[in-house]
Amino acid sequence: MPEVTLKINNRGYSLACDAGQEQRLVDLAHHVDSRLKDIASAGAATNEAHLLVLTSLVLSDEIHELRDELAAMRRDMNGASATTAHDEEIAEAIDHLAGKIEHIAARIHGVETQAA
Repeated sequence: MPEVTLKINNRGYSLACDAGQEQRLVDLAHHVDSRLKDIASAGAATNEAHLLVLTSLVLSDEIHELRDELAAMRRDMNGASATTAHDEEIAEAIDHLAGKIEHIAARIHGVETQAA
């Protein structure tokens, strides 16, 4: 199992990962370190532990917002599917009514032709 050394807040952390996941782990660590530096530059933390907790909470909040957006998009897609099915039912009803109207018009036309 490969081991990767990551640098977060100027500290090295050695972590094992599945083969082929090394770059992904490095990329994630860069993202965490970047968000941590943003929070640190805002002066929001009083010490390193506090900074790490704040960073974890900010990242967790971002994940929850993305999950909520994904759920909303799925609901919208499901609503669109239901709307499409409803639209198809309406189109079928209109076609059925159009057929009846044509039949009535043909009967009226036949009656007019016979009367003339």
